[in-house]
Amino acid sequence: MTENRTKFTDLGLSEVTLAALRKKWFENASPIQAACIPLLLASTKDVIGQAQTGTGKTAAFGIPLIEKVNARLKHPQALILTPTRELAIQVAEEINSFSGAKRIQTAVVYGGSSMSQQIRTLRAGAQIVVGTPGRVIDHIKRGILDVSQLDFFVLDEADEMLNMGFLEDIEYVLQQTNDDKQMLYFSATMPTEIKKIAERYMKPGYEVIKTKTQQLTTDTVDQIYFQVSDRDKVEALTRIIDIENDMYAVIFCRTKLECDQLSDTLRGRGYLVDSLHGDMDQRARERVMKKFKKKQISLLVATDVAARGIDVDDLTHVINYHIPNDPESYTHRIGRTGRAGKTGVAITLITPREYRRLVMIEKVTSSSIKRGTLPEAHDIIQNRKQAALDAIVAKVEQEWSPLYTEMVELLMKEFPSKDVIAALIDIAFGQELIADNYRDINTGGSIDTSGKTRLFIAKGRKDGFGPREIAQLLKDEAGIADQDIDDIKVLEEFSFATLPFAEAEAVLHVFNRKDGRSIVSKAREKGSDYKKGDRRSRPPRRR
Repeated sequence: MTENRTKFTDLGLSEVTLAALRKKWFENASPIQAACIPLLLASTKDVIGQAQTGTGKTAAFGIPLIEKVNARLKHPQALILTPTRELAIQVAEEINSFSGAKRIQTAVVYGGSSMSQQIRTLRAGAQIVVGTPGRVIDHIKRGILDVSQLDFFVLDEADEMLNMGFLEDIEYVLQQTNDDKQMLYFSATMPTEIKKIAERYMKPGYEVIKTKTQQLTTDTVDQIYFQVSDRDKVEALTRIIDIENDMYAVIFCRTKLECDQLSDTLRGRGYLVDSLHGDMDQRARERVMKKFKKKQISLLVATDVAARGIDVDDLTHVINYHIPNDPESYTHRIGRTGRAGKTGVAITLITPREYRRLVMIEKVTSSSIKRGTLPEAHDIIQNRKQAALDAIVAKVEQEWSPLYTEMVELLMKEFPSKDVIAALIDIAFGQELIADNYRDINTGGSIDTSGKTRLFIAKGRKDGFGPREIAQLLKDEAGIADQDIDDIKVLEEFSFATLPFAEAEAVLHVFNRKDGRSIVSKAREKGSDYKKGDRRSRPPRRR
């Protein structure tokens, strides 16, 4: 059964904003967007929005900002704090894409970039400022950034901000702002610290919007991975495409450059393909999406950000040419196939060194990603022979133009019918039926997945932990079963535990997401020879 979807046209948005969303091919709102946008348009209540990563939280607050910010006023009306420079850039780019014809200026400020350029942008009258806490504070202290007339203060990925140690910075920025602003916190989880900040700084009666956590996997998607060396990824991909008769797929790459390179390579081999990424102007993007929706091209190579506007229900495949960094991105990608009651296939290409990441994704998403065997050349040729025969039979049953029958009669007078048919097959299908087009593929070597991993845990007897508490910590936080936890050793300031390979990878991922200081890490290979005061569990604070 197809789920009920809320369209952006039903959310009370202006025609200018709707026009900008149409250019991005945004049609249906995600649950967090459908819940937040009407509320923020109609109310000045402070809001906490909680939803999974990859569910469109930026649009949930960014679109209302565009609607309510006054383009005629040349001072910061909205300040958005993000934990990393990468996210700051991404948020700024996305908000810019929502502004359309409104001429709202967005400035992005972060460490490691030209201070003078940022100063020029701020002094030019940006209405929306996106930045990391450290650089925002620098501009406030220099008198460059005035946050005393804000209409909106936004914390994006609030839980990550706290995990990375930004609490004092956030409080400093808040103390420089006016009291009558609307505060918006968006987060994937809701730790106690966020609730404390809300109680301290938000106005009474603030709204909490929590969308239902979706299952990370779907029964309608068959998940497969293929192990292959880096240099043979293109060869492996073409074999996968060639063994399928009617593939209609999105192929995910990490970067814009890789999208263009892969698209050009596939196009050069005769595939109907194009690329989609953030460097394309709006006209080029619309042209590509129109071709893809009309199935004039059957393969679309895209980055994660560019693919957000793709709303197609009948994709047969999603292919991870590059494995994503986290389970949420993986889930968001593969959820594009297997929709509307149909089945789909999610394929991931990995190198041997990426196997650990695949195992972590499989464990965290509770999914079964089966290892596949790449098609052999003779299998592909046999498949294509059958497809050619089917196409010929379908044509034979049609009515023919007199021009064609006249040409056939002339050929049959000169040559045996068998030779004529063979020549026509060669013209139509010859290049597809040559086994030498496929060279040998290197899988990159075998991986030992049967071993175990020793984990270092930055909790010990001084923290009130014994073996039972360590086991309980792993069970409660990462869902590890008792029988998988072995050889627990508790010392004064830290502990060790041994887990099977897959379970250890899942634990590492969960704790890295839950706490920015990473209280769990892999133990050193030489065993438990840790010195007192080991600070590996406290990496430098990032900005």
